[in-house]
This record gives sequence, structure tokens and C-alpha cells, in this order.
Amino acid sequence: MAFLAGMDEAGYGPLLGPLVAATAVFEVPDALLRADLWKVLEQAVCRQKKGRRGRLLINDSKKVYSRHTGLKDLQRSVLASLLAGGLETVPQTTEEVLNVLCPDFALQRNHYPWHTRPTEKLSVDPADIRIAGGLFRRVLEEQGMRFCFLQARCLEVAEYNRQIGLVKNKARVLFGQLCCLIDTVFQKSRSSGKVVQFLIDRQGGRLRYRSELQRMFPQMELTILKESDELSSYQLRSEEGTMRLHFTAGADEKYLPVSLASMAAKLVRELLMGNLNAYFSEICGQIRPTAGYWQDGQRYILELTKHLGESGVDKRLLVRVR
Repeated sequence: MAFLAGMDEAGYGPLLGPLVAATAVFEVPDALLRADLWKVLEQAVCRQKKGRRGRLLINDSKKVYSRHTGLKDLQRSVLASLLAGGLETVPQTTEEVLNVLCPDFALQRNHYPWHTRPTEKLSVDPADIRIAGGLFRRVLEEQGMRFCFLQARCLEVAEYNRQIGLVKNKARVLFGQLCCLIDTVFQKSRSSGKVVQFLIDRQGGRLRYRSELQRMFPQMELTILKESDELSSYQLRSEEGTMRLHFTAGADEKYLPVSLASMAAKLVRELLMGNLNAYFSEICGQIRPTAGYWQDGQRYILELTKHLGESGVDKRLLVRVR
């Protein structure tokens, strides 16, 4: 048996809102480490919206979420997965989801008035989610697998800007968040004696990660397993255990754990952007919501400034440095 952890992010490029990284961790028999988990678990999960028949839709978040269809599919799959991993009740508000998925965010929340307002209630069907989560857990068990946990790390704008000021590079900021999650998974699994396998989307087309991994995990012995155009793999070992990290392009479409992490990261970011949009809609009247990306983010800042004046928009909490 081994632990198989998928990792991905949401919000790397926008002007407004948080950067979110997430990991989805499964316990998997060695014989299934290279298997197509969509096929292995096809009774409970699928990749396409058409013909899913109650199964969980799990795919790259860009293929699951659209502003037209909203958060319904993201919420259903992420929340049902949490139940499959042992969560006892279905989160039904934005705050409850954040407390489960991203508990460290509580340290940042109070700095942002849009995150301290009354929490939004999710449009979810708890009974449906319990059924889907139960089916997912049963099919996992039949294959000798277990869903361990789903967790995210969020950098809201002020903390993101602070870290950019320290390292001067947003790719390094993101990599630091991924490494924090890697360490979280490793620390949770080290007593098991099992190897942890990480599947990670290639970072901005980068091929080599040795120096960054050595910087982030200086206490561990690093071995390069492979560095090619298709795959960059490394082993990190210490007395506490062993982990192997595999960076490959398009991992969020190739591997189910990465797709699920992608969906969790996207859900957290969209819920936080929903808080922001709801807050400014209340105080500015009719202002078109924003997803925070560059061009529309600039439009949104201009409209806020028009309504509130320069002094009424705290850009330190709202706008990322580039």
C-alpha cells in the first residue's frame, strides 16, 4: 500500500482574490498506483457530465466549473469526497466549507470585511451528497482503497503580496504553498511506514525542481529519478520516511487525485470571491460581479473607485502586486 496525493492550484494569474493550493490524498494498493482510477472507480465517479447517473463528476476544474452552471458540480463532488473520507456532516455554508477544507484561513479572515459578514448558505442537497459520498466510500473499499483527506491552503491578497515582497517571484510563492501541503501530507503519513507518491501539475512548464526541493526540504536526501520533457520525478528520504514527487504537464486531466485537488482549490477560491462580490454589491448597489482576472479585475476596481472614492477602496487587501 502507498499514499497517492494529487496537488493543484486555482488563482495563479488573477489580479484580485486569493491563490489557493489543494491536495487530495488516497491510500492505494501498489498494483493500482499506475492505474486509471476513473476506470477502477467507475461505479462511483465519471469524467463527463453526460451520462453520469448520480456518480461524482471529477475532472480538471476548468472542465467542471463555468460561470453559467455555477458551483453545483464542484460542491457536490468535493463535499461527497469529504464524507467518503470520514466527515460526518455535510457543510452547508461557505464558512463551514472553509473550516473543513482550509482551516488555516481563519488566521487571515478577520482582516477582510467581506469574509467576516454573515456567511452564505450553499445551494446543496445534503441527502444526495450523503448518498454519493457513501457510494464513493463503498467502491473505494471494494478496490482496497481509502480516501484519506482533502485540504487546501489559501493566500488572500495581503499575505500573497507580503510573500511576493519577500521572494520577488509568484512561481516561488506558489511552490512554497505546494511544499507546505506536501509536508502536511508527509507528516500525517510518516507513522504508517508507507511511501507517499505525489502527482503535481508541472509549474509553468518548468522541467527541473531539484534546487527548489532541496531549499524547501533541506533535512531530506534527494535523488533525481527522472528529468525529461514528459516527467520530472524525485525521491526525498529521511529517517521519518520516503516520498516521491512527480511533476508532469496536464496532470489535472490525467490523474483523478489531481483533478479532485483542482476542484477543491477552485471551490475555495470561488467561495471567497463570492464573499467579495456579495460585500461590495451590498454597499455599492448594482455592480457586476468579477472573477478577478486581469482585464475584468481592472474594470471592477474602476467601478468600486467610482462608487466609493479612492479612500473607500483598500487596495492593499484587494489588488495583487504583479
